[in-house]
Amino acid sequence: MALDNKRSALALLALAISAFAIGTTEFISVGLLPLISQDLNISVTTAGLTVSLYALGVTFGAPILTSLTSSMSRKSLLLWIMIVFIAGNLLAAGATSIGVLLVARIISAFSHGVFMSIGSTIAADVVPENRRASAISIMFTGLTVAIVTGVPLGTFIGQQLGWRAAFIAIVAVGIIAFIANSILVPSELRKGAPSTFRDQIKVITNGRLLLLFIITALGYGGTFVVFTYLSPLLQDITGFKQGTITLILVVYGIAIAIGNVVGGKVANRNPIVALFYMFILQAVVLFLLTFTAPFKVIGLITIILMGLLHFMNVPGLQVYVVMLAERFTSGAVDVASAINIAAFNAGIALGAYLGGVITDSIGLIHTAWIGGLMVVGATILTGWSMALERKDQKNRA
Repeated sequence: MALDNKRSALALLALAISAFAIGTTEFISVGLLPLISQDLNISVTTAGLTVSLYALGVTFGAPILTSLTSSMSRKSLLLWIMIVFIAGNLLAAGATSIGVLLVARIISAFSHGVFMSIGSTIAADVVPENRRASAISIMFTGLTVAIVTGVPLGTFIGQQLGWRAAFIAIVAVGIIAFIANSILVPSELRKGAPSTFRDQIKVITNGRLLLLFIITALGYGGTFVVFTYLSPLLQDITGFKQGTITLILVVYGIAIAIGNVVGGKVANRNPIVALFYMFILQAVVLFLLTFTAPFKVIGLITIILMGLLHFMNVPGLQVYVVMLAERFTSGAVDVASAINIAAFNAGIALGAYLGGVITDSIGLIHTAWIGGLMVVGATILTGWSMALERKDQKNRA
């Protein structure tokens, strides 16, 4: 249901505001860990559960909840998602124990998973078919802007007024997103096809979709092997001071935002071919970082290139999962989109875990080339997926 340019732009703006709120809450814990640890009298590792349990909440919550809510009107579901999001962050703001805080994080994660899956399909739905990847990249711009501004700002608020104030600020953004969705997102959206757990089984047992989910986890997760430990790498290996690192992270976030928009534009016509070349570049940059990280100027250039490629594959991966689901599991497009969101978060969890193991055993510098190997795996599987696409086209001809 493509809308005219003005209406589709406003709908995408509302989705981007929601993605900004959700992206900020996803990554905010990283900046607040020392404050949470000190205030609740727990170790930083225990406070770190607010990050890992959130990722697991998205991984498992996205496909299950998307399936359970598939018969709802998409606009109603979008508004309910924001209500759950606001409730989760309000609970976090009032948490006086780690147990309550973890429950609050899981509630927020559930809203994240469903939003990212139906948000992608709504974004793709309100524009003409040849602009789907660009529309998804506009929605994901909210997520990238959250990394650039939302997280540093939330961390600053937490440092000045206490970590709970950061969650109250997120609640305020969530309320703005709720109002924007209720006014700007059209009510006459195509309803999601009702789906069941049988549809989920159908999606995860479809070879083509399963192949893409593995590509998503490896291709997106590979960068997180390094990114999770980027601050210590910049400090201990490259030799930058703390204040400079904050500025570098802002520049890195800007590079992510630019890469996301570029990724949407180049993936519009043929997402799988675009992904193949993006992954090659991403792997090359990660391998290069192993050699350039000890040198300030060339190391910084390599890290900015890593940022440019970090989110570049996201619009292509999301639009391609929608294309494959429409072809192979037409009744479960939202479910397929949700499982791909779960694959992104599984990639984050795997990358972060590997990064920790590597840092503790063979050293920080090795995170780059091992992350590169994950992306090489994604490149090989993308080449296989391209070959299957060509075969499909010949059979349809």
